[in-house]
Amino acid sequence: MKFNEMPFLPVILGGDITTYSLARAFHEAYGIRSVAVSMIRSRLCADSDIIENLIVPSMDTRETFLSELEKIGKARSGSKKLILLACGDWYVRMIVENRALLEQYYVIPYIQEELLNRLVLKDSFYSICEEISVPYPKTYVYDCKNPPEKLELPFGFPVIAKPASSAAYHYAQFPGKKKVFKFDTQEELEAMLKNLNASGYDYKFLLQDFIPGDDTGMRILTCYCDQSGKVRFMAFGQTLLEDKGDMGIGNPVAIINRVDLTIMEHAKRLLEHVGYTGFANFDIKYDPRDNSYRFFEINTRLGRSNYYVTASGFNVVKWIVDDLIDHKEFADKPVIADNTDCLYTVVPKSVLKTYIKDPSLKAEMLSLYARKKAVNPIAYRAETKFLRKIYPYVFLWKQKRKFRGKI
Repeated sequence: MKFNEMPFLPVILGGDITTYSLARAFHEAYGIRSVAVSMIRSRLCADSDIIENLIVPSMDTRETFLSELEKIGKARSGSKKLILLACGDWYVRMIVENRALLEQYYVIPYIQEELLNRLVLKDSFYSICEEISVPYPKTYVYDCKNPPEKLELPFGFPVIAKPASSAAYHYAQFPGKKKVFKFDTQEELEAMLKNLNASGYDYKFLLQDFIPGDDTGMRILTCYCDQSGKVRFMAFGQTLLEDKGDMGIGNPVAIINRVDLTIMEHAKRLLEHVGYTGFANFDIKYDPRDNSYRFFEINTRLGRSNYYVTASGFNVVKWIVDDLIDHKEFADKPVIADNTDCLYTVVPKSVLKTYIKDPSLKAEMLSLYARKKAVNPIAYRAETKFLRKIYPYVFLWKQKRKFRGKI
């Protein structure tokens, strides 16, 4: 396979669908091959024609992280600008905290550390939402350092529980650990908190009013802010199905593109209020009790399902290149991803047919399949190796097994 020569080279940290989606976006837009630094070898990235996959098992330690990136930077930054992209919150934090060293070799499309700390700590994020009237769920902040003698919530059950700091929670180990919990009783909640307090996690846990509705009530919003802090691009979507794994719960596995200018205006106001730069990804849910939309959290990077944007005709990586490499001027009004004739999915159609109960949504999903408007980011025709070409079919089979009995 032949590749184009461009004045930049993407260096992507990760080895999952996020990594491959970004590499595919760069290849679609510029015909180039990306470098991906992964902790383990997988057929998704290691067998790909469009990725040069470097396997570094201990990349999750600070010492290896810095030494490996410095080595890559010294070897490759002479002739090209290296764009450093993270596919995990820990990687984002490490990049931001070591910006002074890494900026010698890399273009870094992430916010400064002070703003990162304000936004990724979900209790702090909700304080910002409160300041500028962006709606969010009713929330009780449980402080693991100073737990209350008696837990009394200002709302009833069911309750959602999740860490205020995903980075700190990464290191916590305790029985039944999940990314997000749902509890129907006080006893279930307090049993988890007891295990949590013994795990070493020493920040805050958020206990939230459960908003009724299935996965189709979730929304996703991806925004790009240029280096002046202005929102230049927005892409909205409705989730059809989320991952059901303990540590993957909440990750969309199927999305239909939408447009909602009211939600977009909320996000624009928040991002420009704090002076955000780069990509931001919001998790939002529709509340049928009052017809509102509640902002759950902000991810300070492109999310796992970012290809829902590229698949609809708005390639995400072009915003990074236009802004940080080519330094283009943008129009005053943000570009809105307005192609709603697109279905992003990483699960089989049969799983979606089983899960989606709303007749109109199911009909829309089936219509998109029938009109060949359904896109799986890992099924890319540019791949030529036999094992990589059959991998998407194996992946879908595994997904079918994974969801069996859970829907």
